Amino acid sequence: MNGTGITDIKGNRRNPNVSLDRFWYALYTKPRHEFKAASYLSQLEIENYLPTIEVMKQWSDRKKKIVEPLFKSYIFIFGNEKERLQALQNDAVISTVSFQGRPAKIPECQILNLKRLLEEKHEIFVSDLIEVGAKVKISEGPFSGVEGIVVQRDGKGQMLGVSVDLLRRSVLVRLPKESIIKTIE
Repeated sequence: MNGTGITDIKGNRRNPNVSLDRFWYALYTKPRHEFKAASYLSQLEIENYLPTIEVMKQWSDRKKKIVEPLFKSYIFIFGNEKERLQALQNDAVISTVSFQGRPAKIPECQILNLKRLLEEKHEIFVSDLIEVGAKVKISEGPFSGVEGIVVQRDGKGQMLGVSVDLLRRSVLVRLPKESIIKTIE
């Protein structure tokens, strides 16, 4: 070694080509391994987000509310390149969702909107990506500030879709009629 190079905060040598910038990434997991992946990532102290919903399951002898992942076989991490590569070392994680051969970065606003929608205990649906309809931002009520796409209008209220474009999925929530929606240009 020639003694030159870049070191991290702890004084460890690091590859100068590896970015320390942190981004949101979607990781693809083995089926029904989302919670295992989240546990592993937490042990590594890699910030992760596994959006979940509570659903009623019917068995032949009983009904029970259970918590399940909103997006089956996906978990999100907020990390740099080194942390993303560490996450891929887990057997529960198959790959990083990529676009044109590169790990795809998810805009933070999409993760924040998703978290905000799931904080409220409204009826939630998951749908394929919604590509039509008005882009809106809720200006009042419990969803104030959330942006999405209106996908349905009926007597029960309005349906708002918030898309995670990379996954080609949208989360739908039925809004109360009193929510005021304004169109985004």
